Amino acid sequence: MNIFSQPKIQWKWIAGFFASILLFFTLLNFGVFGEMPSIKELENPKSHMASEVYASDGTPIGKIYTLNRVPCNFKELPPHLVNALIATEDSRFYIHSGIDPKAIVGVLKGMFTTGNRGGGSTITQQLAKNLFPRGKVNGIQLIFRKFKEWIIAVKLERNFTKHEIISSYFNTVEFSDNAFGVKAAAKTYFNKKIQDITVDEAAILVGMLKATYTFNPRVHPESSRGRRDIVLGKMLEYNFITKEEYQKNLAKPIKLDFNNDFYSDDLSPYFVSYLKKYLKNYFNSHPKKDGSVYDIYSDGLKIYTTIDLKMQTYAEEAVQEHLKHYQNLLFNHWSGSSPWYSRPSFFLRHVKKSQRYKDLKAQGKKDDSIYAELKKPVKMNIWTYDEPKKEVSMSPWDSIKYYNMILQAGFLAIDPQNGHIKAWVGGANFDHFKYDHVNPNTKRQVGSIFKPFLYAAAVDQKGYSPCHRVPNERIVFRPGNPKWKLAAAWSPSNSGGGYGGSPTLTQALSQSLNTVSARLMYEVGPYEVIKLCRNLGIDTNTKLKPYPSICLGTPEISVFEMVGAYTAYANEGIYNKPTFITHINDMNGNTVYETYPSYKEAFRPEVAFVMQEMMKGAVDQGTAKRLKGTYGLRGEICGKTGTTQSNADGWFIGLTPKLIAGVWVGCDDRLVRFRSTGLGQG
Repeated sequence: MNIFSQPKIQWKWIAGFFASILLFFTLLNFGVFGEMPSIKELENPKSHMASEVYASDGTPIGKIYTLNRVPCNFKELPPHLVNALIATEDSRFYIHSGIDPKAIVGVLKGMFTTGNRGGGSTITQQLAKNLFPRGKVNGIQLIFRKFKEWIIAVKLERNFTKHEIISSYFNTVEFSDNAFGVKAAAKTYFNKKIQDITVDEAAILVGMLKATYTFNPRVHPESSRGRRDIVLGKMLEYNFITKEEYQKNLAKPIKLDFNNDFYSDDLSPYFVSYLKKYLKNYFNSHPKKDGSVYDIYSDGLKIYTTIDLKMQTYAEEAVQEHLKHYQNLLFNHWSGSSPWYSRPSFFLRHVKKSQRYKDLKAQGKKDDSIYAELKKPVKMNIWTYDEPKKEVSMSPWDSIKYYNMILQAGFLAIDPQNGHIKAWVGGANFDHFKYDHVNPNTKRQVGSIFKPFLYAAAVDQKGYSPCHRVPNERIVFRPGNPKWKLAAAWSPSNSGGGYGGSPTLTQALSQSLNTVSARLMYEVGPYEVIKLCRNLGIDTNTKLKPYPSICLGTPEISVFEMVGAYTAYANEGIYNKPTFITHINDMNGNTVYETYPSYKEAFRPEVAFVMQEMMKGAVDQGTAKRLKGTYGLRGEICGKTGTTQSNADGWFIGLTPKLIAGVWVGCDDRLVRFRSTGLGQG
């Protein structure tokens, strides 16, 4: 007699079977077979959300990400996009509770018949998989993982609305071309806001979810179109579109406006690049209370900066306009010659840094044969102001010369009243020249824009007025005096010569007379000048040696520091530390970083007033008079030009009570410069 045929035993086996299943899922839920996410983790899943950078008016200007993900909420999603997803992936979405028994039965039936298995995973289960990826698992682990996803799906249904599940799903799906989330995909493939995509575009995006590369409309347009038509058919089947709409969208070709760098990094790319480095260092040294560190690439931070979008746009345009003009002058200036003609070894340094040289060297070739190979013309694209990718026939040797003769610039504008940085341009073109010439670590010799520091120290110590007269005669600094620390006598001359008379301090500064600067240095000494520089924000990372020659601007200082230092001249002697972030919010809206003006009194207000009067002379009748003559600027403007030895660096800093702007222009290789002061002066 078969004991299993007895009703009582049958019920016991049935009860035991279901009890075993219940126990299995209970153990799964409590993490016995591997860790399970908590309710808190479900509410705040760890997903890679790009940190967004905003200008002072709230306009997005850049993005910091490893994965190109931009979150959206349900209200942003057009109904036809939601309907396309439901029709294709989970037609019973609104009536199940995370797991669809009917779909599972369909899969099991398909396994034992020749019929189509269909898809057993609901949208909620797919969301569970997206939020907590499986990683590499074997067959047995996959079974356990699938059951875990069932439990997570049920928890998601209990803790979130259907609309929240839909939006979360669309935020976590991965598309091709480094687009993560449907909002990023809409911009990447159609250059549209998500709410503006059409029915056929929605079908393309949903169709990609089956196999993002196979159905990528950019790479495989025909496959994408076929998959789109299947999605449209599903939408018709479930009455989300009419037959007329179906036929209309079926006839449309695949039409893309591909843009995989859509998020406005180009509005201020050098600034956003520096911001990444700054914030990464900041958060590493300022962890959360629990000891973890904010990840700027994936934590979805909202970074609100001081950048004025209109000023930034004007700054970018001005840098492009003027660099293009001076670039043409520089190329003509060196036509038929080379900046490295007297120092060929300096040019060979550039050659040996090139990838072509390294590749040929790795093949075991000698330098002579490598140089011969590099001098052979080939077809290539080069960057120009008129054509970003101009096709030319040029030897790699000449292309190395070409790119090392491109003029660069560093431009920074600051509000002196609070230190807010308004515009930041770090070079000629970010796509081709990543080196940032505003960065505090990028230092160049400053020339005569250093002289206002010396003049301010003299005015502060001696009480000089703008009308104080100083002999325009050479002065000698002799060795043996501990104040100078010189091994040999030093006596600077004026640029272009010219001595005699007793100009006022205003005249001397406006004409940038080296002899007057030397005499002031003789009176106040280098240590007082260096002390003032430190009070003006030029930190100890910038070397300022206590030699009298610093009066001519021999130190190397960054654009960031120099423009920041000038805030005291426009702000009654108060130095305002340059700042570029107002506050940062996390993805939940909590403020995690906030800044306030940081200021220090560098000198008395009376000194600032005297310095303003003197620096007006440089603009009204001195070395910067083209501002009003050639460029037609009006009103009271203070300023100072700077030109270094051999014209390798050209500087200008201008200021008004509400804005300070400073610019450096030169080439990264200091041998590449204008050989005449008429062309190369600041």
